[in-house]
Amino acid sequence: MRYLITVFLIVFGQVVVAQDWEDHQIFNAENATTSLRIVSSTDTDLFAPLIEAFVAKHPDVGVDYFVTGTAEIDRLFRDKPKAFDIAISSAMDLQLKLTNDGFALRLNGVLHPEWAQWRQSLFAFTSEPAAIVINKAAFSGYPIPRTRQELIQALRARPEAFRNRVGTYDVRKSGLGYLFATQDARASETFWRLMEVMGSLNVRLYCCSGEMIDDLITGRISVAYNVLESYAAVRAESQNALEIILPSDFPTTMMRTALVSRDTLVPQQAERFIQHLVHQQSGADKAASSPLPLLGGEAGVDRATIALEPALMTFLDALKRAKFLSEWTSALIQD
Repeated sequence: MRYLITVFLIVFGQVVVAQDWEDHQIFNAENATTSLRIVSSTDTDLFAPLIEAFVAKHPDVGVDYFVTGTAEIDRLFRDKPKAFDIAISSAMDLQLKLTNDGFALRLNGVLHPEWAQWRQSLFAFTSEPAAIVINKAAFSGYPIPRTRQELIQALRARPEAFRNRVGTYDVRKSGLGYLFATQDARASETFWRLMEVMGSLNVRLYCCSGEMIDDLITGRISVAYNVLESYAAVRAESQNALEIILPSDFPTTMMRTALVSRDTLVPQQAERFIQHLVHQQSGADKAASSPLPLLGGEAGVDRATIALEPALMTFLDALKRAKFLSEWTSALIQD
């Protein structure tokens, strides 16, 4: 296996060296004769139980697991489709476009409901809502907002308490943040009013849910908007300071997806991993210690779940993206 890792570093060294990974871990290096290279936006501690369950079943396969942002995964896959075997991302729209543009391998051996896959090439394996997460101390003695409109009212009522203490994604850099923002904007004009209020309070902008949650725990911010509920739930178990709010006005739920590169060097092993992933997350044989939520019910029935369909790529059009980012910047960044 050390030989395989060395070859990987030589052949794909410029990708690995040039990239500032959030994390990189190797699983089952001692026993493996083949290695799967996975690039993912999912934090290693959340995804590791699924990898460990896979290598327990397939002891001849090792996993090289790289963690980076959703937008960066899209860029890496387009620039060097041979560098990785599998891409896992919470940015459904970017994953769908990668698939639509021919970067994903069709897997006829993976049985999955129609609503949870696209052209047998892109496979959803979790259902995860976007949440408002608060530091409860900031709302001591005050009503806790349960809708976006109530959050607007809470922020307007005490601007000095929340100035510099509200956080959300920088959608110019975060693929998931952009997905959530565009879906929110399609659902209601309340989204834009909320963005303007956040902008007036000198909102803090983040790359990812984990960093927002860190700052909530330390008290640097009091409110985080559109945080992944699954990430917040893991931290809230040990941090009594946090409260998770799933907005009751219009919930937004994304499905985390996986695809196999069309240029993978190990298609059989990659397909086995996808089979394992969708099977485990269907609930039939879930890894006991995995904190990631199950896939859930049929998306076609649940209007809160973003559907895997061509309309998802609407805001990836260059002109529409430029217009959306211009409006978002005007609302959030108020000099």
